[in-house]
Amino acid sequence: MKKLDGISVSQGIAIGQAFLYLANETPEIKRFKISEEDLENEIRRFDTAIEEAADELRTMMENLQKENKDSKEQTDILFAHLLMIEDIDFHDQIKNNLRQDMENIEWVLFHTSRAIMKNMLSSPDSYFRERAADINDVSDRIMNRLYSIKKSVLSDLNQDVILVAKDLLPSDVLGMNRKHVKGIVTETGSTTSHTAILARAFNIPAMLGAANAASEIKTGDTLVVSGLESTETGVFINPSRDDLDRFEKLRAAFLSDTEKYAEIRELPAQTLDGYRVKLKVNIELVEEAEKALDFGAEGIGLFRSEFLFMKSAEAADEDHQYSIYKEVLEKMHPHPVTIRTSDLGGDKVLPDFFTDLSLADEKNPLLGWRAIRFSLSRPDFFKTQLRAILRAGVKGNVKIMFPLVSVTEELMEALKLLEEAKEECRKKNQAIAENIETGVMIEVPSAAVTADILAKYAAFFSIGTNDLMQYSLAADRGNEKLNYLADYFHPAFLRLIKNTIDAAHKQGIIAAMCGEMASDPKMTAILIGMGIDELSMAYPAIPLVKSIILKLKHSSCRELAEEILKGESSSENKTILEAWMKKNG
Repeated sequence: MKKLDGISVSQGIAIGQAFLYLANETPEIKRFKISEEDLENEIRRFDTAIEEAADELRTMMENLQKENKDSKEQTDILFAHLLMIEDIDFHDQIKNNLRQDMENIEWVLFHTSRAIMKNMLSSPDSYFRERAADINDVSDRIMNRLYSIKKSVLSDLNQDVILVAKDLLPSDVLGMNRKHVKGIVTETGSTTSHTAILARAFNIPAMLGAANAASEIKTGDTLVVSGLESTETGVFINPSRDDLDRFEKLRAAFLSDTEKYAEIRELPAQTLDGYRVKLKVNIELVEEAEKALDFGAEGIGLFRSEFLFMKSAEAADEDHQYSIYKEVLEKMHPHPVTIRTSDLGGDKVLPDFFTDLSLADEKNPLLGWRAIRFSLSRPDFFKTQLRAILRAGVKGNVKIMFPLVSVTEELMEALKLLEEAKEECRKKNQAIAENIETGVMIEVPSAAVTADILAKYAAFFSIGTNDLMQYSLAADRGNEKLNYLADYFHPAFLRLIKNTIDAAHKQGIIAAMCGEMASDPKMTAILIGMGIDELSMAYPAIPLVKSIILKLKHSSCRELAEEILKGESSSENKTILEAWMKKNG
């Protein structure tokens, strides 16, 4: 049995025969010079291909809507592709290059689209890198029309398979026969790619970023795609009979647990002795809001608003932001939605509409001009977002959270600009939510250490463990060589969290957590023992965390936390937890 590692983007276990799909291999594009007499004909061919490709997308959208009335998430992806295909600036860029180079339209389209993709793939931000797949999809669709190629969209599958590919375009996933696709394996992709989003939407176990999958796996191979957090994850090629039996049992247990989770979906996350914890979700896309409710979420604890700005320059417009926030609030009503103001900068590149700015000279961008620091330096941009949130707030239960606050002065300045934004709305006679709760994301040691001061001016805290971990231990979370330092059990890290929770409670405000630690089942009992009020996580993690909480006693968790906070090392704290787990079953 051979194993390939990858990124699990959709939980579950799939077992079946591999189907190797290589339809997206780029055909050989011929390159030759054209004459002045040929120029207009090449332009006409391009225009015709554009029209045919757009019609093809519209037909796919119509078929999806007929097949499933709740297909908004999928049709939105196709609509985004339609906008790209119909983008006049894109047309002009192709035609200008055609006139300048005087080469055949197929080569000009290929060369131009690859240049755009190369630019996106060089971005340090994963969102832009993943959107390169959309450019690839759109250009391939136009190219197919130029060559009069009708490419298979996997709709003809007539038996159960695990789909294996170097890459899958969104249109491939949307067009495939989902009845027969039991799992997905690709060499590229990440948790934010459209393939990942669609795999989760269709509830198909998927492993992306599995290096060399298309060369290591042949059609007909027996595969296991395991994406369960509680067991080994990966792609297993031609496992033995014993291994297959083991994975079959794991799959049966997972399906059984899923049914049990459905039974507890409506139950409050409460310990056996009555300690109540609210479970919320972290989202980046509007479409994730409805999915959150399906998993029993009690609200959105973190809406990463910066992703709006990365998707489109439209996000700079107040009305556009308002419409997005309004839609999320209406979907989640009456549950609360916490919108984090934009965390731009750092590892997230600035949108194109900031043409006067550059972070290229920053030697340590994650320690640099980002998040609240950036927003405060651009008050007009910041107040536009605040006004949009204030206006949308009348449609639901909204909270505002400021990221990466390091000093009290930053929080005070943000609150001052919020009041200015309110007054600007009032002058326009716009209805706003007057009493929005404002909170602080605790992500840096200075905020955790002075949490007692910040708590005087905040309505809640939300601990962002991803950044707090790397800053407290001076270990870049993206550096694989430092993985050994990314340890939730480190005494300093746990003490910062406990200090934050205690400071919040002393001031009478909520202490929440929205970092990855919130979804780690090993940490649930410790966090409850420390007194956490809310946990916010990716929605698939909610059922497991809730099932654990329902079996715990708060009094016992408190004893565990007290003992662990006395620990002198990560290894000692892990030993303490293991002993406690054995004692408490």
